[in-house]
Amino acid sequence: MINKRPPSNRPSGASFPPRQQRETPPKNPAKKPPNRLRSTPEQRSKGGKGGANFSKINTADRIKAWRRHHLAVALDSLARLLATPFGSLMTWAVIAIALSLPVGLYVFLNNAQLVSSNWDGSAQISLYLKEQVEDKAGRNLMQKLQMDTDIAETRYLSREQTLAEFKEFSGFGEALDYLDDNPLPPVIIVRPAISGVTSQKALVERLQALPEVEEAQLDLAWVKRLYHIMQLGQRTITALGVLLSLAVLLVIGNTIRLAIENRRQEIVVVKLIGATDAFVRRPFLYTGIWYGLGGGLLAWLLINVSLFWLDAPVRSLASAYASDFSLIGLNWRDSLLLLVSSTLLGWFGAWIAVSRHLSKVEPQ
Repeated sequence: MINKRPPSNRPSGASFPPRQQRETPPKNPAKKPPNRLRSTPEQRSKGGKGGANFSKINTADRIKAWRRHHLAVALDSLARLLATPFGSLMTWAVIAIALSLPVGLYVFLNNAQLVSSNWDGSAQISLYLKEQVEDKAGRNLMQKLQMDTDIAETRYLSREQTLAEFKEFSGFGEALDYLDDNPLPPVIIVRPAISGVTSQKALVERLQALPEVEEAQLDLAWVKRLYHIMQLGQRTITALGVLLSLAVLLVIGNTIRLAIENRRQEIVVVKLIGATDAFVRRPFLYTGIWYGLGGGLLAWLLINVSLFWLDAPVRSLASAYASDFSLIGLNWRDSLLLLVSSTLLGWFGAWIAVSRHLSKVEPQ
């Protein structure tokens, strides 16, 4: 006899919970995670802790990062130059020689202008007075001229003084003793307080117009020659400076071109990962700056050493002419101008070379 299963209220097959239990909602239903692919950035930021957070970089942080990057690139460029000291020193020496030539001529011209200014200060205008002018009137005229701002000093020579001076310096003293009277007029010696051919010539014309003056004489020939030589020297220095500046640009440009060729593979790899032209250009620009600054410092050293070497012979020569003249070198403004100019030349030469050759280095 087959045993029968006791009757049950549940149907056979799958078991189901009671109806009342099925209809009752759970107390803590599980939340469905949001679809982050369809949600907005604001929703994603408010979502769970596992989502990505967006942060804004302020201007101060950008500036700090920019400064750190430029400092790192500048130091790396300097380290690369110091890693090859012989080649870098040769390049610096070529730049220094090219810069020291016009700067040395500029220093020489400054010293020549200093000497010529002393000559201009000692230049004299001779005012030959008329025969009817007495000593008292001549001395009054001298005091009147002394009040003029264009005149530094005046000196009056009477007839007797001019005759005695002529006997002393002319060598005709015995012959002049046979003269019945003194043929020389009184003279006023004027030392101008102004310099320049045009200004001194205008002063001579103004003194010539005085009623007591017979003739005003100033030897302007040697002054004109001196100023023409100075103008020629200034233009020569300018032309030489321009030519040698172009030579510095060519030297630095060729050096940067070789550096680009040596680092071609590195440039290609950096461009493959998305580097911009400004990022690739930056190390070479700093290399040009270091070349220009180093050449300027070496040129400044060469000029000062040369001046120190020539100072003793120049002092000895000046003392032979009863002068205390000594060479003057570069002041702090000239030195700063030399360093800034050489640095700008280095940067500009590197920029020209990089702009021309960097575009040819592209990933294949």
